[in-house]
Amino acid sequence: MTNSKSATATGQSSRPSYDRAAEASGTFLIGDIPVRRLGFGAMQLTGDGVWGEPADHSEAIAVLGRALELGINLIDTADSYGPEVSERLIAEALHPYPAGLVIATKAGFQRPGPNQWVEDGRPEHLRAAVEGSLRRLRLERIDLLQLHRIDPKVAMEDQIGALVDLQRDGKIRHIGLSEVSVKQIEAVRRITRSASSPGFHSPPASSRNMPAR
Repeated sequence: MTNSKSATATGQSSRPSYDRAAEASGTFLIGDIPVRRLGFGAMQLTGDGVWGEPADHSEAIAVLGRALELGINLIDTADSYGPEVSERLIAEALHPYPAGLVIATKAGFQRPGPNQWVEDGRPEHLRAAVEGSLRRLRLERIDLLQLHRIDPKVAMEDQIGALVDLQRDGKIRHIGLSEVSVKQIEAVRRITRSASSPGFHSPPASSRNMPAR
C-alpha cells in the first residue's frame, strides 16, 4: 500500500516551480536596458472596455505585486488604459520601484468612452500626455515612451519631433512605436537620426503584447 504522506510529498516535488519564472524567458535590450522577454501588459487591470476602475481594486494591486515576484522586470502600460487608471494602479502597488524595473508607457490616443480609441498625435497632446504619465507613475523620466499609434491626421515629423524634444528635456529615455509597419519604422529612424536622438527602440516581434492596443 502506498504511503499517503510519501505520495503527497512526491507529488509536490514533481510540480514545476513558478517562482521567478520570468527569468527563464531570456532577455532583450530596450536601447541599453536589459529586460526579460516575459513582461506584464497592464491594459486589463482596468474596468470593462479598458475603461474606469477595476472591479476588484485589491486584486489588481495583488496581481502587480505577483508579477514582480515572478521575476518580471518590464511592465507595459499606457495613459489611455482607463484612461489613467492603469498607471495610477502601478504606482500605488509598486512605488518606490525596485532597481531594474522598467515601466514602459504609451501616448497618442484619446478615449471618448469604453472600447473607443481615437488617434491624437498632435504635439501638444503628446507633451501633455507625457507630463501626466510622469505624475501618475511618480517618475522623473520614462524609460520607454511609445507612440501608441501614428496619427494619419498629423505629420509624422511633428509627432516624433515632439517626443524627441521631450527626450532632450530628460523626460524620456527611449522612444518607441506600437503597431507600425516596417516602412513606418524606417521613416521614424530617419527622423530620429536627423534629430540626433540618443535612443529609438522598436521591440522585437516576440516581445510585443498580443492582442495590443
